[in-house]
Amino acid sequence: MKDLTKTLRQISLSAWFGIVVVSVYILVAFFAPVIAPYGETEIVGGVFEPWSDEFLLGTDNLGRDLYSRLVYGARNTVGIAILTTLLAFAFGSLMGVLSATIGGWLDQLMGRSVDVLMAIPQLIFALLLLTIFGTSIINMILIIALLDSTRVYRLSRAAAVNVVAMDYIEAAKLRGEGLGYLIFREILPNITAPLVAEFGLRFCYVFLLISALSFLGLGIQPPTADWGSMVRESANLISFGEVTPLIPALAIALLTVAVNFIADWFLHRSTGLKG
Repeated sequence: MKDLTKTLRQISLSAWFGIVVVSVYILVAFFAPVIAPYGETEIVGGVFEPWSDEFLLGTDNLGRDLYSRLVYGARNTVGIAILTTLLAFAFGSLMGVLSATIGGWLDQLMGRSVDVLMAIPQLIFALLLLTIFGTSIINMILIIALLDSTRVYRLSRAAAVNVVAMDYIEAAKLRGEGLGYLIFREILPNITAPLVAEFGLRFCYVFLLISALSFLGLGIQPPTADWGSMVRESANLISFGEVTPLIPALAIALLTVAVNFIADWFLHRSTGLKG
């Protein structure tokens, strides 16, 4: 209990801001059906109706309540981004640690494959693959997870190489411990801190990439509510001085900043850096 109290006191103001913002987003995502006054795809009014007591943020190009779609967008956009990031980390970190532990031809093969994938701009590559395989949510999750796992691979391998050279790893090998024991009991626990900090940053990149793909029409497809597509659908309103398209964009930016604050604090805490 004392350790928990001490940790809470050490959390910076920026990290507290990030924690509060992320907590609000999570609550909104979980209780979207309760918070939203209308359904996600329900047409409830005319086209582009202004803000009013009935429609807090007006309506979109089909007459759907923008406030309701903004709320449901938290569940769809954030939920898909978290799932994609988890898949990218599960695959990338495992491959990185495995490559560092075994070494040899496997390390060379994995390293060169990752170099090839990283040489192609991620957004362009994602657009190409989605055009080939289709724009379903499952395809998008798998493609982005694969592309983003290359970044996780580089980090996890670099961290694992330093651990593999330690004496206690050699001692475990001499005891006859298997590969699974070395990875899950010796190496991964000792590289958790940089991986957790990187998870926050990678989530931001995945989140922004999904939003960008949706804005371009190859991400989350209608009628599913998504913040990127909401910006695209109401972008014409900017010409008339309306700020409605900026609201989902601000929701994207706010969550990105909040997660970065938390990841930055955790990185400083785990490494002992000051600043």
